[in-house]
Amino acid sequence: MAARSGGLAAAPFDLGFGRIRLPPLLWMPSCARAGAGRGGVGRVVRCCCPAEKAEDCWLEPKKKGGTRRARAEALPSLPFPSTRSKRLSKQQDFSSRCSPKSSAPESRDTPPKRDTGIASEKEWGINLLDEMVNEFGTNEDGSTWYREDGEELGDNGYRCRWARMGGKSHDGSSEWKETWWEKSDWTGYKELGAEKSGKNADGDSWWETWKEVLYQDEWSNLARIERSAQKQAKSGTENAGWYEKWWEKYDAKGWTEKGAHKYGRLNEQSWWEKWGEHYDGRGFVLKWTDKWAETELGTRWGDKWEEKFFAGIGSRQGETWHVSPTGERWSRTWGEEHLGNGKVHKYGKSTTGESWDIVVDEETYYEAEPHYGWADVVGDSTQLLSIQPQERPPGVYPNLDFGTSEPRKDDPPVEPLK
Repeated sequence: MAARSGGLAAAPFDLGFGRIRLPPLLWMPSCARAGAGRGGVGRVVRCCCPAEKAEDCWLEPKKKGGTRRARAEALPSLPFPSTRSKRLSKQQDFSSRCSPKSSAPESRDTPPKRDTGIASEKEWGINLLDEMVNEFGTNEDGSTWYREDGEELGDNGYRCRWARMGGKSHDGSSEWKETWWEKSDWTGYKELGAEKSGKNADGDSWWETWKEVLYQDEWSNLARIERSAQKQAKSGTENAGWYEKWWEKYDAKGWTEKGAHKYGRLNEQSWWEKWGEHYDGRGFVLKWTDKWAETELGTRWGDKWEEKFFAGIGSRQGETWHVSPTGERWSRTWGEEHLGNGKVHKYGKSTTGESWDIVVDEETYYEAEPHYGWADVVGDSTQLLSIQPQERPPGVYPNLDFGTSEPRKDDPPVEPLK
């Protein structure tokens, strides 16, 4: 069936819903002036990102009650401003970070952007060299850089190829680090990942990790692909920061799970958001969202809803609420029962005395299948699928302890900068 359920399914995800409005962005100064240049040792690099104004961030509960179910209100998702990403094409950026020996890697001065979901393989541009590299250098302005590659082998055909790179200014006030890796073993497990972190002279810091995994599910024996990302940023000049965790899971028969957890703070205001989607591959779908916010003065407000459908029959329900600093609470709850025969039972009530309980003639709309599913993720995971494991000697068989989506203990991550 066609989709019109109000689910937050497509990136960029909407931030406003119902009676809660969340701020579009925590803006922070942009440029991490690491000083490592594209041109190699001995070149002076000028890194200057003019400040760009962003919209004011604010939280404000709507004063008037609306309908029992409001449509999502799209708010702009503004990036950390950076001229580097504007002046370099993706191919130029890719080439500069994978340049020949004795050339400094490109400074990774770009903090992650809010509400951008899980990036693609092409956006990360991971390129692991076949040769081992271990080099470093100093530029004329005193900034330093390094780059190293390696390979680790283990039991059951385990192989991890990795690359690390980074740089910092002469006084250490600005710094960036990035790590890439790919892993495989004889069970068919494959993993492609990246992690980066940085800080700038203003005290702003950020961290981001990304990973996609292919493995065989232990119970169904079906191939699965999982993608995930975590991002965070913190201001060095005010009590502001944010964190996001995103994940997607797919199997070859259409089972799909997606979700995100988000948190943000801007001085005296804080907000949270959680949402999830589940498709069983046989027509059942579950979606839910829960958002809330609060101020240090004690005002709190939020909105949540859930829907479940199968074969045209299902339900929706939700609640919008507000609590004043004195503890006075207002709420409105609502529900819909879709009977599958063109009839919908609608009901609800509020703490101010509103109530309704009616049956109406109405079509049922919902997403029975994900807009992005197994075929899509396979098509976008060509680099993951092309990872080559170690050659297995004749007569040696893998220990079928099945792959796992959990991070391996020997990950070569970059530690977030303090």
